[in-house]
Amino acid sequence: MTAIAEQPQMLRQQMPLELFEELARVAMLHDDGPRLEFIDGRLGVKAMANGDHGRFIQWLTRLCMQARPELWVHPEQGLCVGTYRGGRARPDGMLAPSDAFVGAGEWADPDSVLMTVEVTSYDSDADRRDRIDKPRAYAETGIPVYLLIDRDSCELKVFSQPDGSRYERVQITPFGKEAHLPDPIDLTLDTEPLKNWVS
Repeated sequence: MTAIAEQPQMLRQQMPLELFEELARVAMLHDDGPRLEFIDGRLGVKAMANGDHGRFIQWLTRLCMQARPELWVHPEQGLCVGTYRGGRARPDGMLAPSDAFVGAGEWADPDSVLMTVEVTSYDSDADRRDRIDKPRAYAETGIPVYLLIDRDSCELKVFSQPDGSRYERVQITPFGKEAHLPDPIDLTLDTEPLKNWVS
């Protein structure tokens, strides 16, 4: 009976977590290697960031530093995610105390993360990865806020109040208007500059 109950989970998993971590480690050895993720049992490849993509993270970093100097937007740190933390994500940024990942390996514990940040990329997997898989994985992990900077729709999407399987609240703000990041961040963002970096 146990084997039957576990069978659907086994069918969803593309590979063992240990194999994924080895692939990701080898890929990171090359400067131009792919950035790999493993969410909901599926291997994903993140597109390399372009200059406009990076500018969104710079904008957010500056605003957070001014308002909350004890915090930092950590770019590209790997993170253990999901209900049993069997997933591996590489957010575009994570808001956490400045020394949160000192001594952490490639895949850090998410307990000190206040917010994950993703900027949509122009690739075929962006829709599913950034709008479906990651909100679920981050909510299951208990990360208080997920900020999606959606370049396709020119909107900021703030996901909050994780209930263990999803975010109960989603606030959508078009570029050009003020957006609020709720507790534990409590910061209002002027999104007017974002209109200049959509290409």
